[in-house]
Amino acid sequence: MAKEIWKPGNMLYPLPAVLVSCAGRDGRDNLVTVAWTGTVCTNPPMVYISLRPSRYSYQLIRETGEFVINLTTEGLAETADWCGVKSGRDVDKWQERKLTRGAASTVSVPIVEESPVNIECRVNQVLELGSHHMFLAEVTAVQVSDEYMDGGGTFRLSQAHPLVYSHGEYYSMGKWQGKFGYSVKKGKKARKQIR
Repeated sequence: MAKEIWKPGNMLYPLPAVLVSCAGRDGRDNLVTVAWTGTVCTNPPMVYISLRPSRYSYQLIRETGEFVINLTTEGLAETADWCGVKSGRDVDKWQERKLTRGAASTVSVPIVEESPVNIECRVNQVLELGSHHMFLAEVTAVQVSDEYMDGGGTFRLSQAHPLVYSHGEYYSMGKWQGKFGYSVKKGKKARKQIR
């Protein structure tokens, strides 16, 4: 396979396309679409988001030290894109996109009710890295939609068709490929389990 050499850049795709809800001390809230997000640590549970300091949501998060990562789905694709190109300085994204503010259980920031997973976060540290600043945060609570719980008590996020971002484009996921460790289990049944 032939390869081309490109200049250094961020080509780690796909990434989750999430709606981050945040609020300032005065109660102003906003939504911002973020793809630069991920898991940092299991114990304590920690995540990160990276934002440009020029973004409206950046200052809101700096003020309160709280945000919620709201996972998006195929049905929220247009909303996720719209919330990423419009500024909360100019529009109320909740109202314009007909999203429902819900109550978080541990932070003073609203959750997006239409999201299948809401990850409540409290900032531990801000790393000023360059074009983007990284908010390292501890997960204080997680809310999941019971719509995606199966009869055995397992959460099936794949049924919500989660949205991912890959090099300027959105895709929905959902095709099951295998369970963690399937490559070393004996027998074909481990790989061919039906979802």
